[in-house]
This record gives sequence, C-alpha cells and structure tokens, in this order.
Amino acid sequence: MNGTADLWQVLLASFTRTAPPLVTLTELVLALLAATALSVPRRSWKYFGLLTTATHELGHAFAAVTSGQRLSGIHLRLDHSGTTTTYSRSRLATVWSCFWGYPVPAVAGAVFVVCGFSGWGPAAIAAGGLALAATLVFLRNLAGVLITLAAIGAALALILVVPREFTGHVAVILGLALLVGAVRDLIKLAHVHVRRRSQLATSDAYLLYRATHVPSGVWIVLFLAIVAGSWIVALQPVTAVLSAGA
Repeated sequence: MNGTADLWQVLLASFTRTAPPLVTLTELVLALLAATALSVPRRSWKYFGLLTTATHELGHAFAAVTSGQRLSGIHLRLDHSGTTTTYSRSRLATVWSCFWGYPVPAVAGAVFVVCGFSGWGPAAIAAGGLALAATLVFLRNLAGVLITLAAIGAALALILVVPREFTGHVAVILGLALLVGAVRDLIKLAHVHVRRRSQLATSDAYLLYRATHVPSGVWIVLFLAIVAGSWIVALQPVTAVLSAGA
C-alpha cells in the first residue's frame, strides 16, 4: 500500500458488490463449525465475546443517537460487561436505547450472513469497522479503546489481506458467530434473572422494568423474538444451500 490514499481507495472499493460466492454444502458445514468454534468454547469466547459486547453497546449508542439523546460515554470491559451512558428527558427515548442492546448482535449477524451470500461481504465488514471506529470518540476506558482498535484492525486485515472473492465466506462465518453469541448472551441474561438475582442491576431487562414497570420477562421475550427473527432471516440463504446440496 502507498499510504492513506491507497487505503482509502481499498475501503471505497469494499463497498462495491462482488460476485456472490458459490457456497457448497461442505463449505457451509465448515462455516458453521468455525462459527461454533468462535462462540461456544470458553477459550475462544473469551476473545470473540468482546466483539459481541462491543456490538451490544454499539446498539445502545446508535439507538440513543437516533432518538435524539446525548451520548456521554461507552465503557467496554474485559469481563464482557459494558456500559453506555446517555442523557434524555424523554422516558420513551431512554427505553428505546436501553432495549437495543441484546438484539443488535443477532441483527448484525443476520446482516453479515445475508451480505456474505449476496456479494456484499466486503461492504459488511468495512461498514462494521467504520461503525466501530465512530465509537472511539465516546470510549471512556483503556480496555474499551483496546478492544475496539483490535476489532477495527481485524476488519482492516480482512479487507486488505483476504481476496474479495473469499470475503463473503468470512462474512458468513462472522455473522453466524454473532448469532450464536447473541443466543449465548440471552441464556446468560436469563440465568441472571433465575439464579443470580443479586446481579439484576446489570440486566437491561431489569432496567427496562424499572423504567416502565413492564415485567423483565416480557422484555426478555421481546429480545428473544428479535434474535429468533434474525436467525430466520439468516437461515434463508443457508437453507438454499442445503436444498441445493440435497
């Protein structure tokens, strides 16, 4: 690369459509195994789960900004916890931003999968990197900065190193891993409400209950509905591959 200009050209080129990847049944199975390897084992989740947390907090931040709230700061921690601080006089806006944490990793995962299968894999990865870069000015702790810079660096590496015809496969793997991670986080949330009630203050569902008096269980069901819907969307191209393989 010859400096910033060349890097910028590569980023711009990432937003052009490539030929949709021809995913075979074998490749799909390998992608599912890779996604599971990122999101299920504790050792890999220790690191990949940080991306899910960053996406979770990005959901809160985006919802806050789009509802007219003032975004004060974002904290990301190495224990997979995070905090997004916003200020608003509107209770509805506060509820809106509080809600869009747990569903967003699943929504982003579905977008990555669909984009990966349709030829927009490089665009999805580049857009994800740019979205994370936009949060840098709001990060208020060193761990958050390091986590976000690592994620941005990984996105740049994928764009610069991985051939464009293979980036769609990578986007599918990342998307599936985020979808699995969203389910894992929901299970953890339910565990807090059932068995670790001393940690309720860390639960978005409990905070929504405090703000609206709507039971936490209702909010968890709504989270689950959006996550399930994201899985249904993501499985459409997956089902097409399975049908072709059969």
